[in-house]
Amino acid sequence: MRVVCVIPARGGSKGVPGKNLAEVGGLPLVVRAVRAARRAGTVEEVVVSTDDPGIASAAGDAGARIVMRPAELSGDTATSESALLHALGLLPGLPEVTVFLQCTSPFVDPDDLDAAVLEVLDGKSDVVFSALESHEFQWALGDDGLTGVGHSASFRPRRQDRAPHYRETGAFYVMRTRGLMEHGHRFFGRIGVRAVPPVHAVEIDTPEDLAVARVLAPLADRPEPLDVDVLVTDFDGVHTDDRARVHQDGTESVSVSREDGMGVARLRGAGVPVLILSTETNPVVAARARKLGVPVLHGISDKASALAGWLREAGHDPRRVAYIGNDLNDLGCFTLVGWPIAVPHAHPEVLAAARLVLSRPGGGGAVREACELILQSKTLPNEGK
Repeated sequence: MRVVCVIPARGGSKGVPGKNLAEVGGLPLVVRAVRAARRAGTVEEVVVSTDDPGIASAAGDAGARIVMRPAELSGDTATSESALLHALGLLPGLPEVTVFLQCTSPFVDPDDLDAAVLEVLDGKSDVVFSALESHEFQWALGDDGLTGVGHSASFRPRRQDRAPHYRETGAFYVMRTRGLMEHGHRFFGRIGVRAVPPVHAVEIDTPEDLAVARVLAPLADRPEPLDVDVLVTDFDGVHTDDRARVHQDGTESVSVSREDGMGVARLRGAGVPVLILSTETNPVVAARARKLGVPVLHGISDKASALAGWLREAGHDPRRVAYIGNDLNDLGCFTLVGWPIAVPHAHPEVLAAARLVLSRPGGGGAVREACELILQSKTLPNEGK
């Protein structure tokens, strides 16, 4: 193999406990890293080096080869290079190029990985790293106070007149393998840079960084095919705008979208089952389900248990199920399925846990949008890697 990607992912983390299994956009960070590497056309194999069985299981399910790291390479003082060299030493042969990818950078574009790899393969550079281009004025504090870094305090040229400098994002480093083994370090020879956009430069070191990444995920993530076998939806806030009209006699009514009805009909016509699951006891929920021709479970206090039972009885693989929700009582269902989906006005915790945030609002085409994404996936070829 010419190109192998190694992802070090140990279990210990002081800043964010369990960090490499923390979810961003509904996926653990280690899974996001594996998927980004596997989608890069130049990468032939992805290896995850870990000391943690949970990380090993998640990464293996995502398609990575697992290398269990010994204790002496798993502590706080162990270098990333030591994990890389250990993993490479266990491969049947040395690759020409090694990609070092870090889970702490959740938004890696496979196209950036490919561009960096090709620069090394073509002989233009021995090392290429991801970085954020910057024209900022930086300062360093020394014994004599603050001094400008790379600029004079008395001269303030315009941004367009200043040469850029680069800040490492920590996301990836692409290296000639023999150079890495010879020097024992990620930087050697001719060094190149792959500039990435600011939204891809996020690095998670603190709980606050993790919270920011979760908010950015709907904007930063490249859309994926919504390849599932079943669609389950909440009712209020998903099929409706989460408002109810109370009439003089105490009865309630809601507004729904005809677009959603057409989407459900098209999805059912393609053989994809749809279920409505709701805590609401209002008869309107059952009435809407009858109109759509889909089964309904409503008046349910424990939605996660009800969903688990329904999936088990129907024989559906939860990993191939999408669930659309909007509020805190949907979070239990989110943990069960492969595709937790939120409407855009959902509770912040629901948005953070979602793998996909729809663009259309509840009661205004959200269900239709999800149905169309599922239908599109049925016409796409399966991912080849």
